[in-house]
Amino acid sequence: MTFPVIDAHQHVWDPARAEYAWLGPELAPINTAMSFEGVAPELQACGVGYTVQVQSADNAQDTALMRASAAAHPEVVGVVGYAPLDDAAAAEATLNSWADDSLMVGVRILIHNKPDPDWLLRSDVADGLAMLQERNLTFDVVAELPRHLEIVPILAERFPDLRMVIDHLGKPPVGLDGSEPWHTLIAEAAACPNVYGKVSGLYSATGELSSWTTDTIRPSFERAVEVFGARRLMYGGDWPVSILAGGYTRVWNGLKPLFDSVSEQEREWMLGRTAAHFYRLDPQRFAAGQDATKENR
Repeated sequence: MTFPVIDAHQHVWDPARAEYAWLGPELAPINTAMSFEGVAPELQACGVGYTVQVQSADNAQDTALMRASAAAHPEVVGVVGYAPLDDAAAAEATLNSWADDSLMVGVRILIHNKPDPDWLLRSDVADGLAMLQERNLTFDVVAELPRHLEIVPILAERFPDLRMVIDHLGKPPVGLDGSEPWHTLIAEAAACPNVYGKVSGLYSATGELSSWTTDTIRPSFERAVEVFGARRLMYGGDWPVSILAGGYTRVWNGLKPLFDSVSEQEREWMLGRTAAHFYRLDPQRFAAGQDATKENR
């Protein structure tokens, strides 16, 4: 495999520097500051060369934390930040502030925490999504509800040049009996050429998050390959949430047999090329990361 491995879904956070409304004592192992230094040794051991850091809170402070992390760690080749897409003036100001930074590649909003599952269909949000399309920025969709997946084809038709990626494959029913409605809805979303999927966060949907196995996630992986194809799928390790599911190394080792089951070319796309293509990652950042890796050896 010649193309470097890119983890397209990695977080950092610090409750002392930004508000994370979803983070509390019940998530004790990760209810603290989580920095890139905490995952770096496992990334190196697993052969993961680069990461894309992804939004964890709907505020500018979380994005600032990621940008600082990326500045300190050349292995971070992209940042998916937060922009208030339902406030046109504020969204424009936010996106303007990113204009000269090639690391800022897209936007994510925690839509699954909003009371209205149709939030993305609002007219004010449409104005924000149009800004992303105009600026060639991407949108990460946190599709945790079936309704979220139903909305994806609607958005894909309205914004045909907006590249969207479904985080965690829209939370398939890992460990549950039956695969509907996910099985049908993920295919309908994947039928849109501007929609991609992240092979990430495929944890058990029942009981402990760590009760998943390679075999329990295999049907979801195979369905994703069937409907998206390798060139619209990308790997994500989901650290530090993955700590709750057994840890980064366990997640990597659990997914590896699935990636190894496809052709070498397909594997290369899912483990790196798709993320680089989708996020339009800056090649110069890869060079800087390679230099940093050599220095750390």
